Amino acid sequence: MAAMVVCGSVSSMKALWETKIQNVRETREKQSRKMHSSSRLSIGVWEERETLAQLKQKLTTEDGRLVLRIEHEERKSLPGCLVQLSQVQEWHVHRCGLQKIPGFISSFQNLLVLDLSRNGVTEIPKQIGRLTRLKELLLSYNRVQFVPEELGNCESLERLELAMNRDLHQLPDQLSKLRCLQHLDLSMNLFSLVPPCLLSMPALEWLDMAGNCLTSLPEDINRMENLHALWLQRNQLEKLPENISRMPSLDTLVLSSNRLSDIPAMMEDMSNLRFVNFRDNPLTLEVNISVTTAPEEEEQEDDDDREMFGRDFMLSYIREARKRAHAALNVHRVAC
Repeated sequence: MAAMVVCGSVSSMKALWETKIQNVRETREKQSRKMHSSSRLSIGVWEERETLAQLKQKLTTEDGRLVLRIEHEERKSLPGCLVQLSQVQEWHVHRCGLQKIPGFISSFQNLLVLDLSRNGVTEIPKQIGRLTRLKELLLSYNRVQFVPEELGNCESLERLELAMNRDLHQLPDQLSKLRCLQHLDLSMNLFSLVPPCLLSMPALEWLDMAGNCLTSLPEDINRMENLHALWLQRNQLEKLPENISRMPSLDTLVLSSNRLSDIPAMMEDMSNLRFVNFRDNPLTLEVNISVTTAPEEEEQEDDDDREMFGRDFMLSYIREARKRAHAALNVHRVAC
């Protein structure tokens, strides 16, 4: 009986001892994990501070504005610690391979210029609409395929550049709320139509839609009353709407390399039109004009070549077309 008691006591003591050992091991493991986590946290904080310090070195003050410039650095994304520099008024991030505009962009309420040209940005976040003071959004030479309707909330926007974004082919109607937009570059994309929202932008003065797939222009194009320059070269336009002659502010119209077969007669009355280019179009009539300039006013051959298809050419073409139409009418009358 005594042997059984001793044996039981030994077993109990052994179990108790093993439990204590297990508890000690678990406590040490917890302490080790905690120390490791703390170490990693310390390293993370240190790295964030170092990154922030590096970003601060890229800050400059230009014309009274705090500007961030990052160029030729491999950055597919921007670090979250950048939000600590929310007082920055201009971003200029070029040729960095940036793929995404961070959602925390909305924290930069003082941002006036966001220039991310020549990167790999595929998407404009909806948070962009919270930047109500933003004046310039420059995203040319990226991979943007879709423009969010929230961009229409950027009520102060004056300049928007989206050239060479490959698959971009439409804009949301909500952009008609951009009442201050003056400069818009949509060149080298896949637009087959002029986005309707453009006709409701009262301040628009400069529009570039060169290198798209336009086959026609809106009949009410004259709604763009303040448009001064319209660049439409390298499209597929086959004719021009008559109302283009009712654009009172238009002084520059580039139509080279299209499929135009005629020039509307009403364009003869566009007295404000100073520069126009009809080069490389399959126009029905051949009109030859000579342009003489004083020696001191001579320019490069390309400029002279453009002039040969410019305003003088347009006027000569319209008059020649009218003369031929009148002659054909007389022949028809005689025949009758």
